[in-house]
Amino acid sequence: MRIGIIGAGNIGGNLTRGLTALGHEVRVANSRGPETLADLAAETGATPVTADEAARGAEVVVVTIPLKNIPDLPDGLLAQAAEGLVVIDTNNYYPRERDGRISAIEDGGITESRWVQEQLGHPVVKVFNGTYASDLLERPRPAGDPERMAVPVAADDEAAKKTVRDLVDALGFDTVDAGGIDDSWRQQPDTPVYGLRGGVEQVEAALAAASPERPAAFRG
Repeated sequence: MRIGIIGAGNIGGNLTRGLTALGHEVRVANSRGPETLADLAAETGATPVTADEAARGAEVVVVTIPLKNIPDLPDGLLAQAAEGLVVIDTNNYYPRERDGRISAIEDGGITESRWVQEQLGHPVVKVFNGTYASDLLERPRPAGDPERMAVPVAADDEAAKKTVRDLVDALGFDTVDAGGIDDSWRQQPDTPVYGLRGGVEQVEAALAAASPERPAAFRG
């Protein structure tokens, strides 16, 4: 599968490592330019590119950059992606630490992933937003292993959700269907599932226990 990863921080870098190890053709971009990704490319075999090039012809695009920077992505970024493109959103809204106040999220009552979807002009699948980056490399387990972690996956597009759930399974994790993008508040920062290292039943219980009220520390 041809996969473009936009963002080469902790999550993006480790997804590059995990997905290339599975044999996928990965192209990775960051905000500083392809030349700054030489070490990651040498380690993984991924191709360092610009954001436009990462999306071109891609079957899956992972967007894993600070939320505040999403509107700055190139116009028409996804226009030359493959038909049936699946977009993965790993992002979180941190208004006090990083992103500043985004009124559409604060006042418009939409989830952060709904906002991301509107900025990109394409449906997204929310996954790995509450996963520790190190766990992507250190905690994969084979299917059926009692210590296998599970992660929630939210999306409106059921076909895209299945593609992502299959990809996550191949990476060594179980998945739990977390509903649509408007339900993805259940996995945003400071909810019970955020950062949870648990199995399917624990993740299901954590999602059910979530409150729609955004804690003060995560409001702008």
